[in-house]
Amino acid sequence: MPFQDLNTIPGLLIFLVLVGAFFPRATSKSTIEPCSNSGTCSSLVGYTLYTDLKVSEVASLFAVDPISLLLANSIDISYPDVENHILPSQLFLKVPIPCSCIDGIRKSGGISYKTRPSDTLTAISAAVYGGLVSADQIKEANPDASLSDPSVISVGTKLNIPLPCTCFDNSDNNLPAIYMSYVVKGVDSLAGIAGRYSTTVNDLMNVNALGSMEIVEGDILAIPLSACASSFPKYASDYGLVVPNGSYAITSSHCVQCSCGPGSRNLYCTPASLAVSCSSMQCRNSNLMLGNVTTQQSSAGCNVTSCNYSGYVNGSISAMLSSTLQPRCPGTQQFPTLIAPPTVVPDLSFTPAPSPSEPGGFPSTNPSSTVPSSGAVLGFSPANGPSGSVSGSSSSFSLMNRLSCFPSMLVFCFVKLVLSIPL
Repeated sequence: MPFQDLNTIPGLLIFLVLVGAFFPRATSKSTIEPCSNSGTCSSLVGYTLYTDLKVSEVASLFAVDPISLLLANSIDISYPDVENHILPSQLFLKVPIPCSCIDGIRKSGGISYKTRPSDTLTAISAAVYGGLVSADQIKEANPDASLSDPSVISVGTKLNIPLPCTCFDNSDNNLPAIYMSYVVKGVDSLAGIAGRYSTTVNDLMNVNALGSMEIVEGDILAIPLSACASSFPKYASDYGLVVPNGSYAITSSHCVQCSCGPGSRNLYCTPASLAVSCSSMQCRNSNLMLGNVTTQQSSAGCNVTSCNYSGYVNGSISAMLSSTLQPRCPGTQQFPTLIAPPTVVPDLSFTPAPSPSEPGGFPSTNPSSTVPSSGAVLGFSPANGPSGSVSGSSSSFSLMNRLSCFPSMLVFCFVKLVLSIPL
């Protein structure tokens, strides 16, 4: 349509509508981490419940242990029948998943979904899995399924669900970290997300290879969360265990519970409270049990002897006795505050623990979040978390399909056109 025909404002508006129809809206993007090895790492996905669900039902969606799901969110597992507790719709949860290297990129493996009546790929993608995976990705991951019509799926069809995840050596700025895949909401801003998860805008931009602070609803960002890392041997079945700051993890067949206290970088493991049959947790040549610590002040400093967890090896709990001389005796071990199983959505569904003030430092005492371990002893971390390389834009890239510059130039031209038309 020639410009000279646009001699009225209504004519210009029609032209704008027609032009807009030919240019797609900005599409969401997802951060991808290339990989070349078969190893897995600890990771998280941020998930918002689309309806009321039992703990066991949420766990089933992600092929995760229900107890691990609860502890990752610092939810008290001592409540009766806690696995059948009904969680409210719109509750936000951190879901622990192993992150694998599949077809040259990091993604989850082993997560499947059995379709129900009225399921469509769009509903499974957007509702059931909260936008963590697209309908096209589900279709591509299931070439042998009958998905020619994504709106008609046979009931009981088993679908592989490839969820996004990143490892980046479980390190951020040379400090232990675990990465959470987070679906951006309409009210989110990059600065708001950074503040909520105790990181910086610059770090988020580097990790996600963002060229600007612009994010849109549906984007999937990798968010680095400060964490406590283990130093278990490679032959341990729980090698590579990383626990986000302010939460817990269960290991050794539900026998050992590890925590990453508020403001700490040190992983601390004790016997779990679950009634299960476990191997011995006593350190050899000592009367100390797992997690126990004794201290003795001397003129040279503080002699600290501790019984530390060192992994689950061949079905047995490995406990190692350690003796060190420290400048001062450690204070009382701080534990993340446990919350009751939620029945309503809190104002802040996820409140991150404060970032550590200094690596390896002892946190200040907070009696309200201090719980006793086995025996009347002081807490002590078994090991400092290992450091990896910095994850930056050179090791990650974003899949984008945006016309970010052209629309703004187009609007500018149209504004000039409007001003030139006589009213």
